[in-house]
Amino acid sequence: MTDHTKKDVAAEVREFLSTRRARITPEQAGLPVYGGNRRVAGLRREEVALLAGMSVDYYVRLERGNLAGASDSVLEALAHALQLNEAERTHLYDLARAASPSGRRPAVTSSRVRPTILRLLDSMTGVPAFVRNARFDIMAANALGRALYAPLFDSPLFAQRGPVNSARFLFLDPASQDFWVDWDKGADDAVAFLRTETGRAPHDKALTDLIGELTTRSSDFARRWAQHDVKFHRSGAKNLHHPLVGDLALPYEAMELPSDPGLRLNFYTPEPDSPEQQALDLLASWTATGTVVPSGND
Repeated sequence: MTDHTKKDVAAEVREFLSTRRARITPEQAGLPVYGGNRRVAGLRREEVALLAGMSVDYYVRLERGNLAGASDSVLEALAHALQLNEAERTHLYDLARAASPSGRRPAVTSSRVRPTILRLLDSMTGVPAFVRNARFDIMAANALGRALYAPLFDSPLFAQRGPVNSARFLFLDPASQDFWVDWDKGADDAVAFLRTETGRAPHDKALTDLIGELTTRSSDFARRWAQHDVKFHRSGAKNLHHPLVGDLALPYEAMELPSDPGLRLNFYTPEPDSPEQQALDLLASWTATGTVVPSGND
């Protein structure tokens, strides 16, 4: 691990622990509050140390970014004291591994979508589906997926550069404000997903470059990035406004592809006979079916 990488990881650890500590009040932690002149709204370092069953000096050392050598029991104690959710706990463990003396080996992300996955997408004619990597590059999409995400594929952002990237579209193309009905939630989630990925793959230069670009060009991204929130991207619902079929509330699933590290299959599955399903059926009737075209190779 280079000195620069060590500093980056230490800074990430420091900011993550301090922002988690700041959000928890003594009352939420079950601690008594004496006096009314607290300098911080959240927990003090000594209170976190008390809750985690460790010395104040040791906790201060951890919060300064030195997670190297921290045992699983120490990490679990920290997770409990800071009331971390599953995504945050996983992120803490990722940071600890990245801070180890040997560092974390670079995570290799598949750069191409295998023909079998393309055929799978091709067969999913009734639902919008696409494959993306952890940087939000859309690597491939079926015909209905391309039709649903037409505002992204048609964005001038990607006329001269590819692939289509939903994070760039979200923060750098004003048209995203119309496409995502709840733009703020979409923005919060996208930043949290990217932050999670930095813990898993701290040496991913393309990821680092993307984050640097968005931080520099978007104040909305920079403000959210400073919050150090993390989140898993597994399932949920997205509210979209399509220029042809109007508002859609679409449940989605995001499934990792075990044989293709870093790639995820995303698809939308509305209730049968729902207005959303009818809208997708209408959209499908306007779309040429049976073809999967990897983005950037149109």
